[in-house]
This record gives sequence, C-alpha cells and structure tokens, in this order.
Amino acid sequence: MAPPLAETPDRVASIMLGWHALELESCTTLQTLWAGYGHVCAITARATTAAAAAHVGQLCGLDARAAGDTFRLVLKLISPPRTSAGPQEEGHLRKMLSYEVEQSFYTDVVPRLGEDIAVAQCLASTRDMAGKDGEAALRGLQAMIMVDLRPRFPVAGARRGVLNRTQVRGALDWLAAFHSRSRDLLPDHRDGCVLPPLVESRARHNGKPDVGRGLWLNGGYTYLATRRTEYASLVEDTDSEWSDALCTPPEGHSRSIAEMAASVLTPRGGPFESYIHGDVKSENLFTTTNGDAVAFYDFQYVGLGLGVCDLAKLFTCSVPLHMLVDAEEPLPEQLAMGDGERQLLQWYRTRLLQDRQSEPYEWKTFNRHWETALVDWCRFQASWGFWGNTEWLQARVRSILGDREWRGWLYQNTRSLV
Repeated sequence: MAPPLAETPDRVASIMLGWHALELESCTTLQTLWAGYGHVCAITARATTAAAAAHVGQLCGLDARAAGDTFRLVLKLISPPRTSAGPQEEGHLRKMLSYEVEQSFYTDVVPRLGEDIAVAQCLASTRDMAGKDGEAALRGLQAMIMVDLRPRFPVAGARRGVLNRTQVRGALDWLAAFHSRSRDLLPDHRDGCVLPPLVESRARHNGKPDVGRGLWLNGGYTYLATRRTEYASLVEDTDSEWSDALCTPPEGHSRSIAEMAASVLTPRGGPFESYIHGDVKSENLFTTTNGDAVAFYDFQYVGLGLGVCDLAKLFTCSVPLHMLVDAEEPLPEQLAMGDGERQLLQWYRTRLLQDRQSEPYEWKTFNRHWETALVDWCRFQASWGFWGNTEWLQARVRSILGDREWRGWLYQNTRSLV
C-alpha cells in the first residue's frame, strides 16, 4: 500500500531530520525504486545547533561545523505500490524483507566496518523511531536518511555498462576489504538472520524472535532455495542446453549439478564465509574522478556467503570482456581460465588475504569456489535470461562442467555437507 498523502518524501524527511535538530531545505527525487516500491531523494538540510552540525559533519567526513551549515543527504523511502499480488507473493516478500535487511546493515554493521571501507553512514532510520516525534505519522513506512556519497565519489557507474580497468580494480579492492573485514562481524548465532522469503514469512507467523534485526542468512537474490519456480521452468525447457547440463542428475547421483553447486555455496559457518554485497554491478557503485576508489550502495541483499559469488556477477555484468579473455577473437564453445581472468582473481585474493596471513585461502580451494559460483550464476541466468558477458560465462561453465577434477571435487564436497 502507498503511504497516506501526508507522508510524502519531503514530509518524511522533515520529520526524521527533526530528530537531529536539522531543517529540510530541499528534497528532489533522484529515482524510483525497482517496480515502483518507493523513491530515492537528494535532500539538503540545515543544522539548527552547533551540536547537530558537528554530529552530521562527522558522519559526512567533514571538519567541525557550525549552526546554519547545510549538508547533502539522501532519503530512501519505501512505499510499495498497490498491487494485485497477495501479501505472501514471493517477489513482494523478497522486496519488503530486503529493505528491512538494508536498514539493519546500515544501522548495525556499517558503524563497525571502519572508515577505510567507503559506505554511506546512516543518520536516521524508521527502524529506531520508537518514542520519537512524528512516530505516528511514519508508522508502517520504512525510510532511511544517509550521507550523500557523491561529493567524494562523483562518478556513477554506467547503467548496464562496463567499468574501465582502474574502476574494476577499485571495485575489487572494495570487495576484498569488505569481505575480509566482515568475516569478523558475523553473528555468533544465526537465529536472527533472515531466511528465504516464504520460509521467513512462515517463521514470523509462528513467532520467530529478532524480527527485522538481521541480514540475509544467504546473501544475494539468485540462490536456488529462493528461485525454485525459475529452476522448475529451466528443468522443463528442453530447448535449452542448460536444462540437461545443470538440471539432470549425473549417473549415480540423486541431485543435479545445479543443486549440488547450490549446496556447496550455501552458508554453513565455513572458514571463508563473510558478508557479501549480494548485487554487485556497475549500477550500484560510485567512483572517484580517477576511478581508483569505489563506494558501493544498495545493500538490500547483503548477507552471508562466499565472496566469489559477488565476483561472478561483477565479472559477467560489469567487467569489460577484453579484461577477461586473452584475445579479441570469437570465443570458443568451451573456455578455460585466461590470463586476464586469472590476474583479476589474483588481484582480489591478494588483497583479501593481506591482513589474514594466519588464515590461508589456498588458490586451489579459492578457484573451486570461483568455478562453482560461475556455475550457480549461469543456472540463474539460464532460468531468468542472459545479460552481460554471456558468451564468456557460458563458455567458461561448459569448460568447468567438462572438468572431471572439478566434478569430483563437487561430488566430494556435496557429500561432506549432507
């Protein structure tokens, strides 16, 4: 349901800014959220006290501020459209839960990441509005006010485009730092983590504790447990080569390659798990003018997982093809790892491990995880629709599926998880 007319973006921003002695000066819509679920707005706000100016200035990374100073902020307001879909429709549940997860990430995790990992700081969130002025007017809404990253990172990633070489390495640096640091922030107990949408809905109906306070138990939005409908369609699509290659159980096995790959990638407290962004692509980042530093945003699908799952989407959707293959020639049907792909993976892995020398992530294991992430990502694209470096992805996955050593590793690791 859309919010009442009074709860327009500028009204919501005014109420939330008031919690921090700020006054709204302007509110401009930047974009509408996917499927019309709300708005992202650029706002400017004026501090009415020196204490407020100092607090917001610190969040923005600015020196001491004075009363009357203005600040550039961003409002993210969730107001789902009226729809014929029922409240238990999986896609709707996924979206609404994802916004809860994002609020949890910005309020609980970001303050512990450290200043060297560029993420917007959260000034105010409706998640913590109990007892504050305007609570009644905002009840039923989800909204956050965050620092605007654009003054420090003015270049937006191209929509459905590719990054240049410097930006790619900046993105890998950010991901490596985020994956490494977040390994130390994982919860001791995972009861509060958000389950797949339909499972989470049933659990909440049955009185699940810690509602709305955790991140996804399985980061991302493409994993098999929440894409069974698409997978079933792929199983029936006999015109697709991937129906047989990924969905038919190999001889002597009860589960398909896709199901075994998903099992290996499912978070279970393994040594290399971290938080992952879950939707890594050029559209979800800003860079500095020269592209050497990156800040990611849009953390709706942040949760537990293996960092290579973030890389699989990045490489397919936003890395220039010439950085992955060795020559500008038609790609073969099957493609082994090329020098360009290997160099990017080694760049990432080196930075991932630079502060964790006591916890080795051997190349062989890392590479097996990477190959499995590519297979899993190909399964989703085959069931949803291919985009990005699709010929490269499919050629790589054909090569991986034909590798007897990878298959043996997959079978062995799947059995060990049963």
